[in-house]
Amino acid sequence: MKFNVSSSQLFAQLQAVSRVIVPKNSLKILEDVLFDLSDGLLYLTASDGETTIRTCVEVQNAEGGGKVAFAGKLLLETLKEFPEQPLSFEIDDANFSMNVTSENGTYSFVGINGNEYPEMPAEEEQVRSFQMQPNRLLDAISKTIFCTADDELRPVMNGIDFDLREDYMAMVATDAHRLVRLRHTDIKSAEHFSFILPKKPAALLRNVLAREEEMVTIACGTKNIRFTFGRTLVICRQIEGRYPNYDAVIPQNNSNKVVVDRQTMVNACKRVAVFANTGTSLLRLALNNNMITISAQDIDFSTSAEETVPCSYEGMPMAIGFKAPFLIEMISSVSSSDVIFELADPSRAGLILPTEDVDNEQLLMLLMPMLLND
Repeated sequence: MKFNVSSSQLFAQLQAVSRVIVPKNSLKILEDVLFDLSDGLLYLTASDGETTIRTCVEVQNAEGGGKVAFAGKLLLETLKEFPEQPLSFEIDDANFSMNVTSENGTYSFVGINGNEYPEMPAEEEQVRSFQMQPNRLLDAISKTIFCTADDELRPVMNGIDFDLREDYMAMVATDAHRLVRLRHTDIKSAEHFSFILPKKPAALLRNVLAREEEMVTIACGTKNIRFTFGRTLVICRQIEGRYPNYDAVIPQNNSNKVVVDRQTMVNACKRVAVFANTGTSLLRLALNNNMITISAQDIDFSTSAEETVPCSYEGMPMAIGFKAPFLIEMISSVSSSDVIFELADPSRAGLILPTEDVDNEQLLMLLMPMLLND
């Protein structure tokens, strides 16, 4: 088979699908990208056995058709050095060798019979689906994925829970030390259902959705989740099991409320965190008289730091400890200019909220405190 294709367009699509490939896969052919030429389109498919992504690129002067698998890494390394130009591909249907001709040279590859590549998972009969704008799905994944766990004993914690109800859809992630819940009040379902999206395909979607403009259709079956947008299809196996009752762990009636400038708080925490103990990363936050005193120390190296940040504080004087990287990451993910801390006492989880929610969204984050020695 033969075809001509834009080097930049092929590189962009090949780069998108190759993100799912893992080296030294137990099934050798899954280290390759499947080329499938049909009806003037070149379909590119890659998989790791759990997640499969397929997209396509338009080609010109296509002759013949068929399937052949090539080493994606070798082809990517070659394509990324090309300026925008047309490339001519000629693939021998007998021995699956491929010659790529550019303006100044010729490059040869050896492939594998594409018919040996595993079939994509079939569409399931019992499917529930809904749609999201790509920028909202991208933003929602970015605001939740960092709270997912890496827990072999509790695999349900290793993904993002999509929980659809009559009034809203909640996307939730937790690793038992911190939790984020993002509600979309304009996405609803008459029938309550939920599914857990694993971390790897969530990260893959975050990369491929950046340039997408068309609506994303999300379809959940009994085993797989399908994301369809434009000419791209992502299929992944959902995590089986029941997600924890996240609403039950969110503390209510928190009497101590702090409102502080988000960027000022982030910058101060980053500076003070440099002096925290490398083992605990403990930051101490003391609240009193509309001021937050942020402090950290490392007794082993005789280093310490303290910084005060103005705030609006309603409550009794108190001190509470948090793990610095967790606190900084959660505050940074808030989109409003100010951030709210709702606290009950130093031994109970603190809530982090934006002062203003984005339209049709409600963000809530929870962070477990650390024990203070004083």
